[in-house]
Amino acid sequence: MAKDFERQAVSADGTRTIIANRGFSSKRFFLQWEWMLVLMLVAVNIFNISSSSNYANARGILNATRDFIDKAIVVFPMAFVLMLGEIDISVASIMALSATIMGIVFEATGNMFIAIIAALLTGVICGLINGSILAKFPELSSMIVTLSTQIIFRGIAQIILETRSIGGFPSWFGNIASGKVGLVPYGLIFVVAEAVFFAYLLHMTKFGRRTIAMGNSVTVAKYSGIKTNKIKVIIFTVVGLFSAIAGIYLSSKMSSVRSDVARGYELDIIAMVVLGGISTSGGRGRILGTSLAILVIGYLRYGLGLINATSQIIMIVVGLLLIIAVAIPNLKNSLGQIKILK
Repeated sequence: MAKDFERQAVSADGTRTIIANRGFSSKRFFLQWEWMLVLMLVAVNIFNISSSSNYANARGILNATRDFIDKAIVVFPMAFVLMLGEIDISVASIMALSATIMGIVFEATGNMFIAIIAALLTGVICGLINGSILAKFPELSSMIVTLSTQIIFRGIAQIILETRSIGGFPSWFGNIASGKVGLVPYGLIFVVAEAVFFAYLLHMTKFGRRTIAMGNSVTVAKYSGIKTNKIKVIIFTVVGLFSAIAGIYLSSKMSSVRSDVARGYELDIIAMVVLGGISTSGGRGRILGTSLAILVIGYLRYGLGLINATSQIIMIVVGLLLIIAVAIPNLKNSLGQIKILK
């Protein structure tokens, strides 16, 4: 097994640098959280196959993704929010308000393209409001701020539509959720491309490194020259935009718009991010884990639906998964500290 080591290098101008090399460790590699998620995903698929014979083929597995694509669309930008050490629980209400505005604009103009643009602008404005408040008043908790805007955004949607729904959308709009390339749904293609984009953004760009730095210590990041307020506003605005996209997808899947759509979605979205290994205190996590967590929770919910499990049972199971996600890394750290003390 290769060992970790350091060496010093001296350049031509006499500058001394330390080069650290961390050798490969198979133990460290296979103890990564992503492997636990892989095992969970295998177990969930075995459970689903045993629950329904229609699931045990490529068509069934791919079709099942339609049940959770609308949530998955919001998960990756939400990972950036948690990477900051913040949280946004208004995303489901942004989905509902964006879909409501889309429906109202379509009803007034008959133009679906204008309606979709209105929905996207609504999501951007909602996200910008969240980010601007948190940047202007850093002493406020993001949980309290987004809880407040969650109530406000949902309330506006309910005032506009009350108990009625809007439908009659063009046939091509329904293809957004139902359309496929071969066996692969359009929505799944979009989410895979989104995962690649956000993985590159987080792990390969300055913006991602600055986001991680802010999650570790926003004060240190600020005094290091990072424009922390600007990054916070951008991230929350992006979350608003993708919440609107998810609202559009959900409206396509339902073929209608109501003010109560996506109720409770924020819990599953945050659960997927946390289960994926993104630290709730910020500064740690990977998009790969988040991608696997989407599949674990998404397929688990689908499988429990196959056996007609109640919503309460599903919530309990998802809650237990979250406890596992939080407990195992902390247990590993505690065991490591005990070993050091010994």
